[in-house]
Amino acid sequence: MGFGQFKSLGGNSGKPMTAMSDINVTPMVDVMLVLLVIFIIAAPLLNHAVRLELPSAQAQAVPQSVETVTLSFDAQGGLFWDAELLQLDEVEKRLTLVAKQKTPPEILLRADKATRYELIAKVMAAAQNNGLNKISFATEAKSNTQPAKTSPKNTAKAAKN
Repeated sequence: MGFGQFKSLGGNSGKPMTAMSDINVTPMVDVMLVLLVIFIIAAPLLNHAVRLELPSAQAQAVPQSVETVTLSFDAQGGLFWDAELLQLDEVEKRLTLVAKQKTPPEILLRADKATRYELIAKVMAAAQNNGLNKISFATEAKSNTQPAKTSPKNTAKAAKN
């Protein structure tokens, strides 16, 4: 008698019984469907981000009680400490000096739109290396009255006149 073959238990048929070679996948499919349903239900609960629609408001600027150093960058790469034109190494020396004060000042950065980010990044790195971590950017508030949009054709006509 070979492996997987058995004699019939009841009867004289003489045919050997063969082992069943098919796998019954029905229980496995049932388990997989139950797991799929569990994951479909649990997936939205795993999202940690909170979606909010924040209100918009216009508020007055907060009065500053701390000393502020204003660093301005013009479009040509000029760097101004308050109103004085300085080189980058001079600004770094001054940042080192003001960082040693009892109450270090806040740094206000005012940059032109066309200023290279590299210069701003160098100044910010110099300030942070000296422990001046209160750095803010100045922006212009949008006015409520938007200028009328003109098409390029209208602009070209106006330029000719």
